[in-house]
Amino acid sequence: MTPLRSFLFVPGDSAKKQAKAQGCDADAVILDLEDSVAPDQKPAARDQVATALGQDWRPQRWVRINPMDAGMVADDLAACQAARPDGIMLPKAAGPRDVADLSAALDAFDPDGSIKILPIVTETAAAPFALRDYVGADLPRLWGLTWGAEDLATDLGATGNKDATGAWYPVFEQVRAMTLLAAKAAGVFAIDTLHADFRDDAGLAATSARAFAEGFTGRLAIHPAQVGPINQAFRPAAAAVDHARRVVAAFDADPGAGVVGLDGKMVDIPHLKQARAILAAAARYES
Repeated sequence: MTPLRSFLFVPGDSAKKQAKAQGCDADAVILDLEDSVAPDQKPAARDQVATALGQDWRPQRWVRINPMDAGMVADDLAACQAARPDGIMLPKAAGPRDVADLSAALDAFDPDGSIKILPIVTETAAAPFALRDYVGADLPRLWGLTWGAEDLATDLGATGNKDATGAWYPVFEQVRAMTLLAAKAAGVFAIDTLHADFRDDAGLAATSARAFAEGFTGRLAIHPAQVGPINQAFRPAAAAVDHARRVVAAFDADPGAGVVGLDGKMVDIPHLKQARAILAAAARYES
C-alpha cells in the first residue's frame, strides 16, 4: 500500500473549494459528507461529490461518509459508484465489525478491493477498547487507522481536549498512543489527527515533526495552508538521512558485525534497521 503524508478535508457541498483542491499538493483530498455538511444539504453534497470524483485530480480522492449507524451509508456510497474513489474514511468506527460491514457494502461495486478504508477509531468513549481487535483481523481493505479528539470530547462531556500550553489532556494523549500502537501492530498506516488552529504555523510544524518521530506516517489537514508543513514534516530531515547513510556505511565496512562505532557511540542492529527505513522513506519522497 502507498503511504500518504497529508489528507486535506474539503466540504462535500462546496464545488469552489473542491476546484481549488484538485491541483493542490496534498497526497490525498477527503471529500466530506459528514461533519462539514448540514443535514439538509447532504443530498446535494452527494451529487456534488459524485461530480467531483469524475474530474481530474492530482491528489488521491477519498470520501468521508457518515457513520455506519446513521442510516446514510447506502446513499453515501451510491455517490461513489460511478467514479470510484481511492478510499473511504469511516467516522465513529466502533471497531473492526464496522470496517467489515463497510467493506461488504463496497464489494457490490468494487469487487477487486481497490477502494481502501481509513476508520477514525477513537470518536466515542467505547471505541478505544476495540483497538486491540484490529490486530490480526481479516480486513483486506483496511489501509490505516486515525483518531479524533473533537467528537471524543463531546462523548465524554469534556469542555476541552488541550491544556493552556496546547498539549493534549492525558486521556486524549492516551487514545492517540493507542491508535499508533494498534496501527503498527495491525501492519497498517498510522495517521495523526488534525491541528485545529490553522493559523498556528509553529504549533503545526512542531506537533507534526513529533508525530513523524513517534512513528505516525501522515496527518489530517483542515486548511490548504497546512498541507506544505505536513508534507515537509512527514519525511526524513536532511540531517537524519545523512546520519542514516553513515550508519549503513559503517556496517557495510565491517560485514558480519553486530555492533560498530560511529561518532564515539556504539551502534547496533536496531539502529541499522532504523537507518535503512529512513533511507527508504527519503527515497520514496524524493520526487
